[in-house]
Amino acid sequence: MKTSRVSFVAALAAGSVLVLSGTAFAHVGIQPGEAAKGGYATINFKVPNERDNASTTKLEVSFPTDHPLSSVMPQDVPGWTVSVEKSKLDKPLTVHGKQINEAVTKVTWTGGKIEAGKFQQFPLSIGQLPSDTDKLVFKAIQTYDNNEVVRWIEEAKDGAAEPQNPAPVLKLTAAASADDHHDDDADKNSGEAKNTEHEDGAKNTAASGSDNTARALGIAGIVVGLGGVAFGVASRRRTS
Repeated sequence: MKTSRVSFVAALAAGSVLVLSGTAFAHVGIQPGEAAKGGYATINFKVPNERDNASTTKLEVSFPTDHPLSSVMPQDVPGWTVSVEKSKLDKPLTVHGKQINEAVTKVTWTGGKIEAGKFQQFPLSIGQLPSDTDKLVFKAIQTYDNNEVVRWIEEAKDGAAEPQNPAPVLKLTAAASADDHHDDDADKNSGEAKNTEHEDGAKNTAASGSDNTARALGIAGIVVGLGGVAFGVASRRRTS
C-alpha cells in the first residue's frame, strides 16, 4: 500500500515538472539569442504550437522603435506569405554615410500552418544593430485557426521571475575590437617565429650530429688503416 502511494506521488511530481517546464519553455523566442553590437545578424523566430486542438496560422512581430533597424530582409518560408511594414522615423538614421528616413516596424507571416506538436522557424537578416543598448525586444502575436490570440509582449524585469508571456529578446554583445585582432595576429606571428626558431635549431642540431658522425667514421678509418699497415710490417719481418 505504501509502495503504491509513493509511486503515485512520484508520478504526479514528474508529471507536474513536465507540465511546468513545457509551459515555461514553449514560447516564441529568437535563435540564436545574441548578436554583436554594430553589425548584422541572421536570426530565427522560433514559434511552437502550444495547442492540441488548433494550429498556428499567423505570426506578427513588432520591431523596437527606440532602436530602429535600417535593414530587415525575410527569407522565404515554404507555405507562408510574408509582409514587411515600414514607418517614417522621427529622427533619421545615418548608415554607411547614407541617411535613412524610414525603418521596418512590423513583419507578418500568414497562409501557413503549424500543427499541434510542431514548430516553425521564421528567418530574418537584420542590421545595422545598435551599439548603445544591450538588448532588442521584439513583441510577437501568435494567432490560431480557432481565433485564439496569444500576445508574447511582456518584458522581463531584472531580478524578477520570467513573465507568463515573455517577449522575444535579442541580447547584444560587445563587438571584437581591432586591438583584439591585433593581439591575435601578434600571438600568431610569435608562434610562427618560435616554430621557425625550433625548426632552425633542429636543423642545426641535425647538421652538427652529421658532422660528428662523419668525423668519428674518419678517425675509425684511419685507425683501421694504421692497424693494417702495422700488421703488414710485422708479417714481413717474420717471413725474413
